[in-house]
Amino acid sequence: CLSLSVCLSVCLSLSLSVCLSLSVCLSVSLSLCLSVCLSLSLSLSLSLSLSPSLSVCLSGDFPWNEKDFRYLALTVAGVSSALLYYYFRNTGREISWKDFVHRYVGRGMVDRLEVVNKQYVRVILVPGSYVWFNIGSVDTFERNLEAAYTELGLGLSNRPAVVYSTESDGSFLMSMVPTLLLIGFLLFTLRRGSLGRGPGGGRGGPFNMSESTAKMMKDNIDVKFKDVAGCEEAKLEILEFVNFLKNPQQYQDLGAKIPKGAVLSGPPGTGKTLLAKATAGEANVPFITVNGSEFLEMFVGVGPARVRDMFSMARKNAPCILFIDEIDAVGRKRGGGNFGGQSEQENTLNQLLVEMDGFNTSTNVVVLAGTNRPDILDPALMRPGRFDRQIYIGPPDIKGRASIFKVHLRPIKLDPNMDKDVLARKMAAATPGFTGADIANVCNEAALIAARYLSPSVNAKHFEQAIDRVIGGLEKKTQVLQPTEKKTVAYHEAGHAIVGWFLEHADPLLKVSIIPRGKGLGYAQYLPREQYLYSREQLFDRMCMMLGGRVAEQTFFGRITTGAQDDLKKVTQSAYAQVVQFGMSEKVGQVSFDLPRQGEMVMEKPYSEATAELIDQEVRELVDQAYQRTMELIQEKKELVELVGKRLLEREVLDKADMLELLGPRPFEEKSTYEEFVEGTGSFEEDTSLPKGLRDWNQEKGENNNKQTVYNIPEV
Repeated sequence: CLSLSVCLSVCLSLSLSVCLSLSVCLSVSLSLCLSVCLSLSLSLSLSLSLSPSLSVCLSGDFPWNEKDFRYLALTVAGVSSALLYYYFRNTGREISWKDFVHRYVGRGMVDRLEVVNKQYVRVILVPGSYVWFNIGSVDTFERNLEAAYTELGLGLSNRPAVVYSTESDGSFLMSMVPTLLLIGFLLFTLRRGSLGRGPGGGRGGPFNMSESTAKMMKDNIDVKFKDVAGCEEAKLEILEFVNFLKNPQQYQDLGAKIPKGAVLSGPPGTGKTLLAKATAGEANVPFITVNGSEFLEMFVGVGPARVRDMFSMARKNAPCILFIDEIDAVGRKRGGGNFGGQSEQENTLNQLLVEMDGFNTSTNVVVLAGTNRPDILDPALMRPGRFDRQIYIGPPDIKGRASIFKVHLRPIKLDPNMDKDVLARKMAAATPGFTGADIANVCNEAALIAARYLSPSVNAKHFEQAIDRVIGGLEKKTQVLQPTEKKTVAYHEAGHAIVGWFLEHADPLLKVSIIPRGKGLGYAQYLPREQYLYSREQLFDRMCMMLGGRVAEQTFFGRITTGAQDDLKKVTQSAYAQVVQFGMSEKVGQVSFDLPRQGEMVMEKPYSEATAELIDQEVRELVDQAYQRTMELIQEKKELVELVGKRLLEREVLDKADMLELLGPRPFEEKSTYEEFVEGTGSFEEDTSLPKGLRDWNQEKGENNNKQTVYNIPEV
């Protein structure tokens, strides 16, 4: 089959050669020939582009039975014939007035004269051919013709007849060619848009802006529920929604109504969108997905129109699931001015509210939504009847992390001597606070590190390096530090390690390093406890641990550096949270105020200037108390700080075994293994069992019941 470019190049070459040959033979100007060539090529390309028969194999039989191919052939033939006739018709030879009078009229060779369009005269000769000449005006021509007849002595009977006619010279047609080409291009664009839009929807061109961009997910989704771990409670809720659609009678028999929808909320990377993908992969019901930002465009009215079109498509495919990702882009709280995009966003939100719970609603469409900011959503959107359930998906606990590691370790080629379950538990204990996305990144980084060094498999060392890479950033072994700077960093990290080692509520130390990583020149890695309630003493010990580096610099060098900036920032945030949010200050009292989020502008504080001054004073006193306590501890353990600092200068990295060798056992009980963390929770694995009513959640139970009644018919 010939491609479009080959067809056009062949057409262009042939038409160019023909035009050049004709221009030489017929003495037609080259510019006209080139214009013919280009016109032929444009018409052919337009006809080809508008026909789906472009992919027909020209080397075989022509598809004469196809309507599009016949239209193509007729269009090319008609345009080519018209243009060739116009440019290469016999236009006669131009003569002068003197030749006309003496050579043709004087010899009696003129049959008649045709004055065409009052611009030129066509002289029809006796043999049948003709010549022509231009005239300035008809009056002048008539006077000159009468004078010539008188000069030649021709009587009235011998004079040729004069005919006046009006003819089209083709200039109007040529002036219409650009307009026709523009119209053809627009038709081509519209046709491409309508054909390019799949069955799941899409924009389809500039004239289909109001159509929904929602997509109908097909059966080629590889994500299944077995690939989702660490959020079993949320998974159970989603399974129940699918069971609502597959077996509504199970709930209607008890008088229950099918929920309209649910909001999946939680921090980034916890698996909200992944859970939706798994639902699309296994629900066995139509799954429609759309992004919240796709409703908002620069044109007014596009958002509400797309919402209407999306729900119309959902109702046509009911029962189905509609998933709106990042719904906070369109579902923000109303108010705060009615200017520009804010008004359009509110109109889109109003249309969404009406479609979800208005007069024109359907109970066979379940709406799921995902967001990281449920606090900014409009209350009317979150009320029961629209989003009946709010499913929070938080960071996984240690059992959830172990399950997630097992999922992401499946494609990893591990060391044959390593047990996958044991490795998953070990990594889960070493990664507190990690989300599912972080765990996936750790497994991928471990495989990349192993491939970097051409290792035949991935071992435990690669996973440890991957965790360091994710937590601390890229290791910079080539970064040159001055000896004084390196010593300052070593004693700074030693101060952190010593304070954390000898404070009861500080986190256990895993590793301390003075190799630069990311923005930091060194870092200490701890193993935080997984707890949800913190006492004042625990928060105070953490503040002391963060101040250990600054105090060590002051103690050993008598000066401070900028290396403690991040530590001071965290200490300040912790102190303000204790005083302002947690009510841990006696002077401020048992009150709680919201602290502004990072990047937010606070126009007005929720407390008076006197209270703000008191808060600043309490925070300053709390930080000073932590600093004094840390100073006392560093002075008491000065020899141990120096010992750890010197060992860091020698080895650059110290793990927990090295710290035990230098400092002895930690004077407080601590947990470090998976078994110790999950002790007393009932089991070592995550509970993945399903209730009886959801064991066949993706099957219609009516069919199963019918089959069972067939097999249970007693014999007569």
